Amino acid sequence: MRKFLSSAVAATLLCVASGAQAGVTFEAVKKKGFLQCGFAGIPGFSVLDSKGEWTGLDVDMCRAVAAAMFGDASKVKGNVLTAQAKFTALQSGEIDMLSRNTTQTLTRDTTLGLIGVGVNFYDAQGLIVKKAMNVKSVKELDGATICVQPGTTTELNLADYFRSRGLTFKPVLVENYDENFRLLESGRCDAYTNDKSNTAANMRTRLAKPDDWEILTENLSKEPLGPMVRQGDEQWFNIVRWSLNAMLEAEEYGITSKNVDEMLKSTNPNVQRILGVTPGMGKNLGLDDKWAYNIIKQVGNYGESYDRAMGKDSPLKLDRGLNKLWTQGGLMYGWPVR
Repeated sequence: MRKFLSSAVAATLLCVASGAQAGVTFEAVKKKGFLQCGFAGIPGFSVLDSKGEWTGLDVDMCRAVAAAMFGDASKVKGNVLTAQAKFTALQSGEIDMLSRNTTQTLTRDTTLGLIGVGVNFYDAQGLIVKKAMNVKSVKELDGATICVQPGTTTELNLADYFRSRGLTFKPVLVENYDENFRLLESGRCDAYTNDKSNTAANMRTRLAKPDDWEILTENLSKEPLGPMVRQGDEQWFNIVRWSLNAMLEAEEYGITSKNVDEMLKSTNPNVQRILGVTPGMGKNLGLDDKWAYNIIKQVGNYGESYDRAMGKDSPLKLDRGLNKLWTQGGLMYGWPVR
């Protein structure tokens, strides 16, 4: 009886493993020859450059998955999605992956048929006000009119924060970024709230005199941002998750787009596994062993992506803060590729 049960369990596990490999999304993406991602159109995260090409941290996440799948990071197409349309686009199959500064929450993981893959940017929600108002704390905004995007965790966080502190506010619900900042500049809104990185990027591109404005130091929420995929397709989930981890692991081990070929000679067993020198790491993903090498060679490690999109090599010059590696005092912690 024990032997029979063991055989039954083994057979069940084999079926589960086989099912995980037969990824519907993987096969669909492979068949059409490109990866369709949902973007936000926010500086630093995803914007079209002067050449009409997508750039940004979230774009690099999408490009990394394309590099892992096709060996070609350019096999990407982007859809600009509003906060209200982004989940529907993923649920319907309009996009293969939502790579749009989306907050990971329990409700989103359990009620939408979608699931967060990991965090590629740790953020917090804040409020931007005009310096001339001389406001130094959120409590001084009691009764203020605040612009906020509808149908977002941002709207819910704002209400929670004010209510829990006995404060009131008048919301102005506007989806469009340009319109929000237009209302802010015109004085229709006393403040605007969104993720701090989002606000910092937008104030530089959408306000006529960005130096006249400031983001208050208080954090209204925690905002772990990252890509999402549809539930029930473990192979696709794993490919996206491990593409992110490969970029983080590469930075930790000092593997860059510039030295990756030289690092193929490394005797470090962790580096050998990441770069496919030691075989086997691609098989269980349904990929070849050069999947992570292709990501690093064509897209770079996480630090390279951050510096190019938001950090020292970008117009935004945003400090990495929580997005530094855990070895440097941040929260970015790549899982072992082994």
